[in-house]
Amino acid sequence: MTDTSGKTAVREVATLGGGCFWCLEAVFDGLVGVESVESGYCGGHLANPTYEDICGGDTGHAEVVRITFDPAVVSYTDLLDVFFVIHDPTTLNAQGNDIGTQYRSVIYFHSPEQKAVAEATIKCLTDAREYSCPIVTEITTAPHFYAAEPYHQEYYENNPRQPYCQFVVAPKVAKFRQKFATRVKK
Repeated sequence: MTDTSGKTAVREVATLGGGCFWCLEAVFDGLVGVESVESGYCGGHLANPTYEDICGGDTGHAEVVRITFDPAVVSYTDLLDVFFVIHDPTTLNAQGNDIGTQYRSVIYFHSPEQKAVAEATIKCLTDAREYSCPIVTEITTAPHFYAAEPYHQEYYENNPRQPYCQFVVAPKVAKFRQKFATRVKK
């Protein structure tokens, strides 16, 4: 990708898991500086898993989003700030009624710098006592990413009236838009 000055624009990738990937995708799609968000699976022992495979919780995969972003517009720290607001990083292998290892809170880092930022962010949140329980978010090297089936991509955008979207995804999107109003795409 080339910008108007003829220089190649730098893009980075972040991979995050915090419950159902529909929620994360819907929020990060609305963040300024994010160029694409893809729902998928990471961290398991089965190659090319399907949604049905990971739903049992025994493949080791987490539902994640792979975010491509412009670090000149939105920093990795900014992404993590949003991440920690829109999910509960203190519940082990669960987000609300979504229970199982596939719903764990996890940061898959792509560089030593991302690892350092993730560790510093969690330390800052812990030191500030932002949560009444300990943060259980895993921080680990990004494994192979498997894209979720096409019907999972842009799920909230394509199914806003679906009950799960109305009762689970929409409140997270609203919370994001309220807390980060100056960073929401117009």
